[in-house]
Amino acid sequence: MNQSCAAAAYGDVGVMWKTVSEDCNLACDYCYYSTCAGKPGPKINRIDSSVLEKFIQEYMSISKGRASFTWQGGEPLLAGLSFFEEVVELQVKHAPPRTSISNSLQTNGTMINEKWAAFFKTYQFLIGVSLDGPQSIHDARRVDSRGAGSFDRVMKGIEVLRDHDVDFNILTVVHQGNVGKAQELMRFYEEQGFAYIQFIPCMSFRSQQIGMPGVYEITPEEYGSFLCEAFDYWYNEGKPRTSIRFFDNMLSSYLYRDPELCILSAGCSTMLVLEQNGDAYPCDFYIHEDWKLGNAATHSIEELLSHPLRDKFLDMKPTLPEMCRTCEYQRLCHGGCPRNRKWTEDLSASEVDYFCASYKQIYGYAEERMKKLGAELRQQLFERNLKLYFKGKLPGRNDLCACGSARKYKHCCAENAI
Repeated sequence: MNQSCAAAAYGDVGVMWKTVSEDCNLACDYCYYSTCAGKPGPKINRIDSSVLEKFIQEYMSISKGRASFTWQGGEPLLAGLSFFEEVVELQVKHAPPRTSISNSLQTNGTMINEKWAAFFKTYQFLIGVSLDGPQSIHDARRVDSRGAGSFDRVMKGIEVLRDHDVDFNILTVVHQGNVGKAQELMRFYEEQGFAYIQFIPCMSFRSQQIGMPGVYEITPEEYGSFLCEAFDYWYNEGKPRTSIRFFDNMLSSYLYRDPELCILSAGCSTMLVLEQNGDAYPCDFYIHEDWKLGNAATHSIEELLSHPLRDKFLDMKPTLPEMCRTCEYQRLCHGGCPRNRKWTEDLSASEVDYFCASYKQIYGYAEERMKKLGAELRQQLFERNLKLYFKGKLPGRNDLCACGSARKYKHCCAENAI
């Protein structure tokens, strides 16, 4: 397959690379991936330079003008600054002209210093920092191998990011220590000036344990109540002041746009997940030999992306249980995450998502306010775009709506006489 055909066949493909495999300098007891208990090494598992260059070159050849890299671990900063300097050098070397390159990196924040922050700013890395809330909550479970809390080191790292004007967001694991404290968390984040927050529920399984059911430390009822409490704070009388990824994605549906968060999308992400040694998988919840697509060192990217297991994986999300197909909120969650649904052995059918009740709870609780907010924002977008791009003239009924929803005007803002 030539490069142009490959690009068309695979669509937009992102890359998540487990930069140092399970190596990490923290020993969080709930980690869904690392088992090193905060004691990496003595030699850090780093991606081999030859594998790195081979893959980046192949990936750029099908990138269609946009290349997206996500670097995770373990703790990816253990790879060293020289590794990431090599990464950006190879990206520039092999990117076709006018390619937009994005890099995001998830870190526990404890190793960020002036040199790291300057590098992130220079190459416009988006940084995710893991922080579970105020110190008493965070330090209870995010500890090093000696049991010492990491809060002070994380906050120091965040300060350095701010000093260098690096874009960052906060990733919070919702567990038994904070699931009943949504308001406390939100107040803390606002006091600290954290504008972008993502919540993920604490898992009771590891990504490598695909045979274990997708169950979590918190119950669906606890998570649903947490989301409702957080929503009240986020909504702020119709003027959201903090970006919370789950609610931002909910709102996208009321703006007639597709959500970007995979658990709420109609299909799973087409991202390719690579282990440090080059082993490739369709999702970081399915890092197991049964779902291995090949290896980036010995297989071409076309071979990895065309592997039958990838198609099998992508078919799982839209294979919805009957309860989902008839659910009034199906348009909002699209069945949730396949990993959270108990499947038959042949993957032909599944139960509902573990958090089905959570989603129903927050969707019902927030629906009227989301409808109102969505209508107001669509009207604002419609009026602004009408002036900027339509010279003040209303679109035809069969033309695309001026609000930017990609719907025909007659099926969008015309319905509300905007």
